[in-house]
Amino acid sequence: SNPKNKQNRPLASSSSPILVPTHTHVACLSHTPSSSPNTMSRSPNDVVILTAVRTPLCRARRGALAKIPPSTLLSTVLRGCIPPSIPPSCIEDICVGNVLAPASGYAMARMAQIDAGIPYTTPLQTLNRQCSSGLQAMNVIATAIASGQIKVGIGCGVESMSSHPMNKVTPPDVDWEVMKEDRNEEAMNCLIPMGVTSENVSSKFGFTRSQLDEFATISHQRASLAQQSGKFSEEIIPVAGVTADDGIRAQTTPAILSKLKPVFDPENGSTTAGNSSQMTDGAAAILLTTRAHAQHLQLPILGVYRSFACVGVPPSIMGIGPAVAIPKLLNDAGVSTEDVELYEINEAFASQAKYCIEVLGLDTNKVNVNGGAIALGHPLGCTGARLTVSLLHEMKRRGVHNRGKEGGGTAGRRLGVVSMCIGTGMGAAALLEVEDGPWRQSSL
Repeated sequence: SNPKNKQNRPLASSSSPILVPTHTHVACLSHTPSSSPNTMSRSPNDVVILTAVRTPLCRARRGALAKIPPSTLLSTVLRGCIPPSIPPSCIEDICVGNVLAPASGYAMARMAQIDAGIPYTTPLQTLNRQCSSGLQAMNVIATAIASGQIKVGIGCGVESMSSHPMNKVTPPDVDWEVMKEDRNEEAMNCLIPMGVTSENVSSKFGFTRSQLDEFATISHQRASLAQQSGKFSEEIIPVAGVTADDGIRAQTTPAILSKLKPVFDPENGSTTAGNSSQMTDGAAAILLTTRAHAQHLQLPILGVYRSFACVGVPPSIMGIGPAVAIPKLLNDAGVSTEDVELYEINEAFASQAKYCIEVLGLDTNKVNVNGGAIALGHPLGCTGARLTVSLLHEMKRRGVHNRGKEGGGTAGRRLGVVSMCIGTGMGAAALLEVEDGPWRQSSL
């Protein structure tokens, strides 16, 4: 954070939910806003997902990927997401989400593409929408496909927080005298450290330290069970002999977490290293095309990319982003929270994730069922893509098309939501659908 920023104290407590006017960017790709939950029809022009893969997620600086450059992480998933039946030259565009790399990160991504066997004739772009970058990259490709600009593309994300740690980020180039004027208080709030925004959420909405530690424990427990049962192996492409996530702490308990000291408000704070997301290295990639082209290639469809929404929220409580983005997303799609079978909501901090789940009235048994970023980690530019990978694999594994028989959701619905908060005060969300029928990624 910049030392000139004095807006670093938690907000006053309040138990009332935040309802904020939002500026939105929304794409509804395969249906009209008036669609009912049971009438999302299949179209040859649907944007569909063929494959979704990720690297292991490993702790920054101390983990198994700490010495692996981001180019290797990225080339691994780019190579791994292309089935043998698709020549790499058929990929028409690649969009890479990345947050912390310097300007030369663009060359890193382009070199990784060529190293992955995708020829120079395929163009590539990078983008930075902070924690939603990987999801935004997928939306860029999906929108290009929906508009007919391309037929096949890859949306992906990569972050090496070992190579480019957050504490090396330089302050923004702004006119500080102008920004410190009273009218620019919200602008200055964009500089509030993320951990302080977590404390703001805890203070404003009345969360206790014990509640946040309990939330974090559940994240580790779920991730540990998923890892032990081999669930993650279905979505992971090994890198340099590394095959598994290494940030999961199976023995974590609230009692253990209670011994950690608050980081951002030592006297009264509730946010600790134990109930916050881990700094992590990783990459993920999603291959998209149209339904018609997938059928032409005789390739199974993993999922359908239905819609996307991005909204703005107060920078000082940026973590509430999903609580605003998800309603916008679902309202535009004409579905309710109950119609959604599974949610992947990024656990930047236990405070903001818990707030979003509670204010939306979500069933906790539908959210982050295999753990979240507190256990697995949050490689900033990768996270949006990683959440998509994990959601689609879990939905396919569960056979979500049969969930209606078990009393969960609307019979026949196969919907999932990915969402995250975004630094400086935003939230993003995407609506995905899983199709009936078998699907195997082992052919990759």
